[in-house]
Amino acid sequence: MAETSGPSAGRSMGRRGLFVTGAAAALTLGTVSFANAAPPSSGEETRTVRGTLPPGAPDFVYLPVEVPRGVREIAVSYAYERTPVPPGTQGNALDIGIFDERGTGLGGRGFRGWSGGARTAFFIRADDASPGYIRGHVRAGTWNIALGPYTVAPEGLPYVVTITLRYGAPGRTPEAVYPPERAKGRGRAWYRGDCHLHSVYSDGARTPAEIAAAARGAGLDFINSSEHNTHSAHRAWAGLWGGDLLILTGEEVTTRNGHVLAVSVEPGTFIDWRYRARDNRFGHYAREIRRAGGLVVPAHPHATCIGCHWKFGFGEADAVEVWNGPYTPEDEISLASWDNALVASARSGRAWTPAMGNSDAHRVPQAVGLPQTVVLADDLTRESILDGIRAGHSYIAESSSVSVAFSAASGRGGHAGIGERLQADSDTPVTIRLEVTGAPGCTTHFVTDQGTLHTTTLPASGTGTVEWRTTPSYATYVRAEVRHPATVPGLPGALAAMTNPVFLG
Repeated sequence: MAETSGPSAGRSMGRRGLFVTGAAAALTLGTVSFANAAPPSSGEETRTVRGTLPPGAPDFVYLPVEVPRGVREIAVSYAYERTPVPPGTQGNALDIGIFDERGTGLGGRGFRGWSGGARTAFFIRADDASPGYIRGHVRAGTWNIALGPYTVAPEGLPYVVTITLRYGAPGRTPEAVYPPERAKGRGRAWYRGDCHLHSVYSDGARTPAEIAAAARGAGLDFINSSEHNTHSAHRAWAGLWGGDLLILTGEEVTTRNGHVLAVSVEPGTFIDWRYRARDNRFGHYAREIRRAGGLVVPAHPHATCIGCHWKFGFGEADAVEVWNGPYTPEDEISLASWDNALVASARSGRAWTPAMGNSDAHRVPQAVGLPQTVVLADDLTRESILDGIRAGHSYIAESSSVSVAFSAASGRGGHAGIGERLQADSDTPVTIRLEVTGAPGCTTHFVTDQGTLHTTTLPASGTGTVEWRTTPSYATYVRAEVRHPATVPGLPGALAAMTNPVFLG
């Protein structure tokens, strides 16, 4: 049950009922009305709505707001009770966003912003908007505040939402300035990037300027803007790119059944997130990402946070994030799962899915560029970087101080690098070669479809070259791992670097 209050309102509002948006079921509350016969030419009006969401509430609860003509700004604030719960029981967590008069239908035509649980208030007007929200005119019609009960305590989730409309001349919406698709570059070379970063435009604490400075400090050549469920940061990078830094525009599509990076979609592209695996909608939005020129990259697929574990399968993935932030057992599971899929692809001849790594950095002391994906690209351009990631011509390193070169060669002059195939008969001798710099105290491991078949300790300097001979009949593919010493008995040491495979045969 919900109730509304304000200078000209006092009636109670009940639920208007459940409906299906084309995916997850949603609850629509009664309408909040501001539709005066003669709205004021200036000043403001406020309504307050209170209610309680029960356990088992739908993923999304919409609060319709009738917005009259003459509004220059809509401002919303909210709060909810964080009811104490026993250990092992989920407490209350409530996200928020808004859709304009074009509606809440899947696809995002009416989408005007989302902040999740990162802020308690936001505003939208023609010339500006809170981070996470899309500036533009506040047009007359039915807007919908979107509430997302992430978790609900057994006693329910009491909430209060306050809506303020401010009247007056609307102002002008500035033209968005987006990052260019090309930086200076070094021609065909290895370029370092971090494609999973969060700023104040979602739940991060860094500004875009601070992220750009941290990226340069980490020796990165490119980054990708990836805010949760909003594209509002795409316009926030003006003046922060340069010949030394390519900035790509994307989104972390944060569903209740896992997160996926939309890497480098066209600026201004929004990808909807309001569906679960059971709704059979992910394939549609994966294609939307690709139609917008981006890559589909499931993020931290084995993370244990609520809603983070990937449940959509990997058939639509262009790459998989197997290393997310400082290396943990979750990453080890992701790496093993990816390698199992790699074995199946290599032995069947089906297409394989490359691995990548990103920092998922939100705030200090989380390090931008830990880890980073190092991509062989024809130049430092959006198209070339995406081509390199898609082809698997890349490796992952914990920092810019770590570099590897990895290849396979046959005695008949054949040669293949990372992500490539060495054409050779099944019994042809093949030499695998790994060169490493910047990894003191580490060991190297050659991993094949049979498992790890060769291990060597690097010199104390962390710089060395390792060679191993095999045949295509013995190893369908070979990839390299560089690992720190183990800190927990029985568990492998954390990665310092890893490569995508070289295929043999």
